[in-house]
Amino acid sequence: MDIRSISSAASGYAAARPATQIDPTYTPASPGEQLQNSFEQFTNTLETSEIASVQAMTGDADPHALVQALAQTELAVETAVTVRNKVVEAYQEILNMPV
Repeated sequence: MDIRSISSAASGYAAARPATQIDPTYTPASPGEQLQNSFEQFTNTLETSEIASVQAMTGDADPHALVQALAQTELAVETAVTVRNKVVEAYQEILNMPV
Protein backbone atom coordinates (compact mmCIF):
# COMPACT_ATOMS: atom_id res chain seq x y z
CA MET A 1 0.00 0.00 0.00
CA ASP A 2 1.29 3.42 -0.92
CA ILE A 3 2.00 5.84 1.96
CA ARG A 4 0.62 8.74 -0.09
CA SER A 5 -2.84 7.16 -0.18
CA ILE A 6 -2.80 6.73 3.60
CA SER A 7 -1.68 10.32 4.04
CA SER A 8 -4.40 11.48 1.65
CA ALA A 9 -7.04 9.49 3.53
CA ALA A 10 -5.86 10.87 6.86
CA SER A 11 -5.97 14.45 5.61
CA GLY A 12 -9.44 13.87 4.13
CA TYR A 13 -10.63 12.49 7.45
CA ALA A 14 -9.16 15.45 9.31
CA ALA A 15 -10.93 17.85 6.95
CA ALA A 16 -14.27 16.06 7.36
CA ARG A 17 -14.04 15.65 11.12
CA PRO A 18 -15.49 19.09 11.99
CA ALA A 19 -18.67 18.11 10.12
CA THR A 20 -19.26 15.36 12.68
CA GLN A 21 -18.88 17.65 15.70
CA ILE A 22 -21.90 19.11 17.46
CA ASP A 23 -22.34 22.85 16.95
CA PRO A 24 -22.87 24.39 20.41
CA THR A 25 -24.54 27.48 18.91
CA TYR A 26 -27.21 25.45 17.06
CA THR A 27 -30.76 25.97 18.26
CA PRO A 28 -33.43 23.89 16.54
CA ALA A 29 -36.37 25.70 14.99
CA SER A 30 -39.91 25.01 16.07
CA PRO A 31 -41.80 22.36 14.10
CA GLY A 32 -43.84 25.08 12.41
CA GLU A 33 -40.70 26.92 11.29
CA GLN A 34 -39.16 23.67 10.07
CA LEU A 35 -42.27 22.91 8.03
CA GLN A 36 -42.31 26.42 6.59
CA ASN A 37 -38.62 26.14 5.66
CA SER A 38 -39.28 22.79 3.98
CA PHE A 39 -42.10 24.29 1.90
CA GLU A 40 -39.93 27.25 0.94
CA GLN A 41 -37.07 24.98 -0.11
CA PHE A 42 -39.48 22.84 -2.15
CA THR A 43 -40.86 25.93 -3.90
CA ASN A 44 -37.36 27.28 -4.57
CA THR A 45 -36.32 23.94 -6.05
CA LEU A 46 -39.30 23.93 -8.40
CA GLU A 47 -38.69 27.55 -9.42
CA THR A 48 -35.01 26.84 -10.11
CA SER A 49 -35.92 23.87 -12.26
CA GLU A 50 -38.50 25.90 -14.16
CA ILE A 51 -35.99 28.68 -14.85
CA ALA A 52 -33.39 26.16 -16.03
CA SER A 53 -35.98 24.51 -18.29
CA VAL A 54 -36.97 27.81 -19.88
CA GLN A 55 -33.31 28.71 -20.40
CA ALA A 56 -32.69 25.31 -22.01
CA MET A 57 -35.59 25.82 -24.40
CA THR A 58 -34.25 29.20 -25.45
CA GLY A 59 -30.71 27.83 -25.77
CA ASP A 60 -29.21 29.88 -22.95
CA ALA A 61 -28.65 27.10 -20.41
CA ASP A 62 -25.88 24.64 -19.75
CA PRO A 63 -27.22 21.09 -20.30
CA HIS A 64 -25.49 19.97 -17.10
CA ALA A 65 -27.35 22.63 -15.09
CA LEU A 66 -30.65 21.51 -16.60
CA VAL A 67 -30.04 17.86 -15.73
CA GLN A 68 -29.00 18.79 -12.20
CA ALA A 69 -32.08 21.00 -11.70
CA LEU A 70 -34.40 18.28 -12.98
CA ALA A 71 -32.78 15.67 -10.73
CA GLN A 72 -33.21 17.94 -7.70
CA THR A 73 -36.83 18.54 -8.63
CA GLU A 74 -37.47 14.82 -9.06
CA LEU A 75 -36.00 14.14 -5.62
CA ALA A 76 -38.07 16.94 -4.05
CA VAL A 77 -41.31 15.68 -5.61
CA GLU A 78 -40.58 12.07 -4.60
CA THR A 79 -39.92 13.23 -1.04
CA ALA A 80 -43.17 15.23 -0.96
CA VAL A 81 -45.15 12.24 -2.26
CA THR A 82 -43.55 9.95 0.33
CA VAL A 83 -44.38 12.35 3.16
CA ARG A 84 -47.95 12.71 1.89
CA ASN A 85 -48.35 8.92 1.73
CA LYS A 86 -47.07 8.57 5.31
CA VAL A 87 -49.50 11.23 6.54
CA VAL A 88 -52.43 9.54 4.79
CA GLU A 89 -51.36 6.17 6.18
CA ALA A 90 -51.16 7.58 9.72
CA TYR A 91 -54.58 9.22 9.32
CA GLN A 92 -56.10 5.92 8.16
CA GLU A 93 -54.58 4.11 11.13
CA ILE A 94 -56.12 6.68 13.47
CA LEU A 95 -59.51 6.23 11.82
CA ASN A 96 -59.29 2.44 12.24
CA MET A 97 -58.49 2.60 15.96
CA PRO A 98 -61.18 1.14 18.18
CA VAL A 99 -62.85 3.67 20.41
